[in-house]
Amino acid sequence: MSKVVVLGGGAAGFFAAIHAAEQGGEVTILEKSSKLLSKVKVSGGGRCNVTNVIGEPPLLVLNYPRGSKELLGPFTRFGSVETREWFEMRGVQLKAEPDGRVFPVSDNSQSIIDCLMQSAAGVGVKILLNTRIDTVTPLISGFELSDGNSVWHTDSVIIASGGHSNQESYNWLSKLGHHIIKPVPSLFTFNIPESRFKDLMGLSVEWVRIKLEGTRLFSEGPLLFTHWGLSGPAVLRLSAFTARELSELNYDFQISVNFFPHRNEEEFRHELAIHASENKLKKIYNSKYGDIPTRLWERLAEMSGITSAMNWSDAGKNKINTMIKHLSELTFHVSGKTTFKEEFVTCGGVDLRDVNMQTMESKKVPGIYFAGEVLNIDGITGGFNFQAAWTTGFIAGISAAQKKSR
Repeated sequence: MSKVVVLGGGAAGFFAAIHAAEQGGEVTILEKSSKLLSKVKVSGGGRCNVTNVIGEPPLLVLNYPRGSKELLGPFTRFGSVETREWFEMRGVQLKAEPDGRVFPVSDNSQSIIDCLMQSAAGVGVKILLNTRIDTVTPLISGFELSDGNSVWHTDSVIIASGGHSNQESYNWLSKLGHHIIKPVPSLFTFNIPESRFKDLMGLSVEWVRIKLEGTRLFSEGPLLFTHWGLSGPAVLRLSAFTARELSELNYDFQISVNFFPHRNEEEFRHELAIHASENKLKKIYNSKYGDIPTRLWERLAEMSGITSAMNWSDAGKNKINTMIKHLSELTFHVSGKTTFKEEFVTCGGVDLRDVNMQTMESKKVPGIYFAGEVLNIDGITGGFNFQAAWTTGFIAGISAAQKKSR
């Protein structure tokens, strides 16, 4: 029987352990903290966004700023379809929401935690808490692991220790010969200290385009105004795909927001002119154009010099042009970010060029496998980071259990 030690008691670690044990491996999870599956517990506001409905691997990989090319093969083996089947076969009913996110019907992450814990127990996975491994030493046959007090001998090691915010946390992997891509935050919201929209906190816009000024980089999706600035899927997506650029800018940059992204400027001006003509005797505040929220419409009108008493016929060309500018290219100066620590996602980690993505085995040290956020893989919000954890854990677990000692 092959011995497998899994470092990390998170989603990827549990999934790897379960599948290694199902292959007949003698599996032990070593978790450095006193808690298991802590990220699963808080994900999705405590509901756990298990995966996404996107089933086709070529479409699924488009949601990964880092790792998209490398995940194509793994997703053909175990993608979102297989994830849903796996949980449902174990009694967890799942539901898909309109935006494609998949949650347990219970709307409680404990359903996922219980499923993973019971599945691990059912195949004999052992778990040790408060066990921080300091050294992993390759031997002539297998590995020796130490936490400074105790020693474990194993045939293979699965590293599912999660992402870290500082590069020093990866030093032990560097000593084993792995190249570490510098970690920087991904999936964060934008702080706008001088925001003119603080009193609109909680207001959302169904669809916008956000562009990073001075570049061609942009994202589209829903936008949420907060008391600290801007959030919502459009912001989170842009923060993920521009994580390194924004880090280099020290999170001090300009963005522009287009509230009508599906119309070019000429079409937009023409349609607004028709709207103004058809409503020329109506108050501008009371006859908004499109489905933009009323409070936001009034604020942009006010910023354009339009008062609540003005009709469309009173506004004048300059004010209307300013309004058009605000609706199609409203600029914000971003100074800082807000990261939700419980759901922290990093861009960076073990270089994927050091990993055989067919087996998740290290190319530097045979017998070491990787799963989850310790790798330089990250997805946008929507269940994609958990999907990467399930997929890499599945492959690493099966591969590690089948590995013969050197």
